[in-house]
Amino acid sequence: MSATITTVDTPQPAASAGRPLQRRLLRPGVAVLSGVLLFASFPPRPLWWLALPAFALLGWTLYGRRLKPAFGLGYLAGLGFLLPLLMWTGEEVGPVPWVALVALESVFIAFACMGIAALSRLPVWPLWGAAVWIVGEAARARAPFGGFPWGKIAFGQADGVFLPLAAVGGTPLLSFAVVLCGFGLYETVRRARAYRRTGELPRGPLAAALLTLLLPVTGALAALPLVDASAEDGTANVAAIQGNVPRLGLDFNSQRRAVLDNHARRTEELAADVKAGKVARPDFVLWPENSSDLDPYRNADARLVIDQAVKAIGVPTVVGAVVTPETGTLRNTLIKWDPVRGPVETYDKRHVQPFGEYIPMRPVVRLFNSDVDRVSRDFGPGDKVGVFDLAGTKVGLVTCFEAAFDGAVRDTVTNGAQLISVPSNNATFGRSEMTYQQLAMSRVRAVEHGRSVVVPVTSGVSAVIMPDGKIVQKTKMFTPDALVAEVPLRSSLTPATRLGSWPEGILVLLAAGGAGWVAAQAVRARGQRREEPQRQEERGAAPEGG
Repeated sequence: MSATITTVDTPQPAASAGRPLQRRLLRPGVAVLSGVLLFASFPPRPLWWLALPAFALLGWTLYGRRLKPAFGLGYLAGLGFLLPLLMWTGEEVGPVPWVALVALESVFIAFACMGIAALSRLPVWPLWGAAVWIVGEAARARAPFGGFPWGKIAFGQADGVFLPLAAVGGTPLLSFAVVLCGFGLYETVRRARAYRRTGELPRGPLAAALLTLLLPVTGALAALPLVDASAEDGTANVAAIQGNVPRLGLDFNSQRRAVLDNHARRTEELAADVKAGKVARPDFVLWPENSSDLDPYRNADARLVIDQAVKAIGVPTVVGAVVTPETGTLRNTLIKWDPVRGPVETYDKRHVQPFGEYIPMRPVVRLFNSDVDRVSRDFGPGDKVGVFDLAGTKVGLVTCFEAAFDGAVRDTVTNGAQLISVPSNNATFGRSEMTYQQLAMSRVRAVEHGRSVVVPVTSGVSAVIMPDGKIVQKTKMFTPDALVAEVPLRSSLTPATRLGSWPEGILVLLAAGGAGWVAAQAVRARGQRREEPQRQEERGAAPEGG
């Protein structure tokens, strides 16, 4: 008698059927998480160190991936990073410009991540991968429409241990060090886990991984002596005026006379405090960008208000004004106003903000957002570096958005600036994180070039920053105030200032070298695959030995 055994298929639990989906979603989810952690590492949060696990997770996400999946994962990481970081761009004009900007900028991050994945099989891949990230940052800083460098990794490191590297190689080297350390963290963990799994310890690769993890920190510690806040050329007593605006948002422009009056009044109050002996007399005064949106060259009333305020304080004053020529574009201008001679010198902002100060492709943009016509007449860029001699102090001028551009800041220092002023107008962006992100840029620039930086802002946060990046005075937002501080003046040049764009260029060449190595490997492998059938045919045709 025989027994028949029948097997019956047992349905798998629903949880087990869902596991493949969970696995498919794991990497995309981690890619988004890496971007969110990167955002959290930026001001106003002092969590700079979150950039390291952010890049470690991004390294895990990209390691060994093919190009198309790597592009998608990089795009998700870009969205996780830039959507919250740039939320302020939609503060008053709605979500369409914000989402459009993020969608465009995330493409640069996606291409960088695709390059990182392509180079991830090379020896010491964190080195090549970090260099590729800098290529992405360099591209974002230049295109389209002159570039948008906001979100450089360096700008999130004003409180971090890596900051001294800004004095060595500027923001490209600072960003590179952070990315390298994050990728090195992942690679070290990966090698350690491989050892636990196999029991084999390849010393060379593990040593290389540890080197990429520790070298950036060691380099930052070695660069500490370059961070110097001493007064090489004496000191200057500087005042920064924050007059405030009548109300938040884009409509502050319709209150132009009120904004001007606020800054004039706060300057006259400071003059009264100086006369009463409550405050030391400043050597010069700095007003913010757009502190007079009434052209003082064409509006006699505005000119009188400014002149009275400057005469009251009795020292040279830099006034931010909108200059409106009869024809052509507007000018976002800083005017050196002498208490005796009146307006004597000007600087026109060189990097005007696309879609804020001028509208590229206006008819097309109007289809998506009617607010485009709030900018009824475009601003045009200036073409001269701004350095004013204010009571014997050479002050470099970097207007608002320009602080994000390496060359715009460096040019002022190489042209003799002993101190840097970053007059800004952030009223359009309300109480968003934008003003804190921009303030962090100025802190990085202070260390990068070894200069005190004074940031007068219409509505805050205004601040006085020492050459070591430390803030010694700052205001609250949307509060009239005046800061008066004695700051060191310096004329020596840091290595970063001397080297200019060379560190960025070297890192771009490093990335290109890695790409060339991968391309050579691919060509060699393709040639070997083509030759293999011929070798097999030759082996089959060879006479047998007997």
